[in-house]
Amino acid sequence: MEQITQRITQNLETLKQFTATPGNGCTRLPFSPEARNAVNYLRDLMVEAGLRVREDEAGNIFGVLEGEQPDLPCVMSGSHYDSVLHGGDYDGIAGVITALETARLLKESGKKFKRNFVVVGFNDEEGMRFGTGYFGSGAMLGLRDADYCKKFLDKDGISIYEAMRNYGLDPEKVQNTKWEEGSIGHFIETHIEQGPVLENQGLEIGLVTGIVGLHRHMFTVHGRADHAGTTPMDMRLDAVDAATKVIAKIADWAREKNDGTVATVGYMSVLPGGINIVAEKVVFSVDIRSLNMANIEDITAKIEQELAEETAKIGSTFEKDTKLIIQPVKLSEKMLGILEESTKAHGFSYKRLPSGAGHDSLEIGQKIPTVMIFVPSKEGRSHTPVEFTEYHYFAKAAVLQQELAEKLLDE
Repeated sequence: MEQITQRITQNLETLKQFTATPGNGCTRLPFSPEARNAVNYLRDLMVEAGLRVREDEAGNIFGVLEGEQPDLPCVMSGSHYDSVLHGGDYDGIAGVITALETARLLKESGKKFKRNFVVVGFNDEEGMRFGTGYFGSGAMLGLRDADYCKKFLDKDGISIYEAMRNYGLDPEKVQNTKWEEGSIGHFIETHIEQGPVLENQGLEIGLVTGIVGLHRHMFTVHGRADHAGTTPMDMRLDAVDAATKVIAKIADWAREKNDGTVATVGYMSVLPGGINIVAEKVVFSVDIRSLNMANIEDITAKIEQELAEETAKIGSTFEKDTKLIIQPVKLSEKMLGILEESTKAHGFSYKRLPSGAGHDSLEIGQKIPTVMIFVPSKEGRSHTPVEFTEYHYFAKAAVLQQELAEKLLDE
């Protein structure tokens, strides 16, 4: 366990260097120089571990430990290598390194397995740059194409399509990254919890039972720019006035569900943005998550209804741009059972719990038997430079993944 921990520590400490914001958290956006450096480093590690390596046209990187019957559905494990702005050093990338360590352990065991074990580093799970998410895992499942890549733009007006070309990928071939149906038999992902439950309860391992579904929308409320001093209140088309009356209700609509449903307005832009100008336009994001999709749909409908009423009162309009819709997913009970047995055998403290954050497993779990292992996050913090997890927890997860993989690889 000490040796595993040392290797994981060395790899994660090196990967910390690949950030656009040194000293202020990890910023590793998709199709950036930092992403390329991380992928090149992962490639070197995979080659060193004796894996067959390839990168696809979506920017995903795969390392294959060959089995004796490679045409059988493989067992795949990994996570994403991108980050949010000024994020942490463990979100996503630690799952890739844990999967790589699992491959090392399988190879070092000297055993021969029927199936391939595949390590993956997915591109653009976060959706931070283009406001979407799950780009790499979605491409692997055949859910991304050139038209999709042209649709979404970053804050500088650069599309996914253009960013891919600048990065050296061909967006016209992104649909070719789809894995043949049935070629992936099981998927395993280790991830930091990104919440306080495990640490607060003094637990080492979380076995994830399900992942919330989500809606992600951008709303635009239109008004009219006027002088802030000379335009009477009853003659204004104030986009801020209309938008904020609805925004103020969104969190309470989530609280009313009383079942873990959450709703967040995390981005807002006001134009022209002058202190003495009535707002002409407001753009704001809404991210709604729940294990109950009906709750998400209900809150979305309420937002649209209330925006329609508030804009009608002042004679303006609004628009909705849907960025992402994903159904909730229950994770594999069979795989959870195997993990639970291994966790007990090692004497690791654990609990079963749901995931309130989306992960590549959310996208993949819609089609493929999937399981997740959580490890504790210090003070529950994530998506921030202070994010931290003690490295020995990843070593424990790697051992659990190895024992699960061994059973699945010989089925």
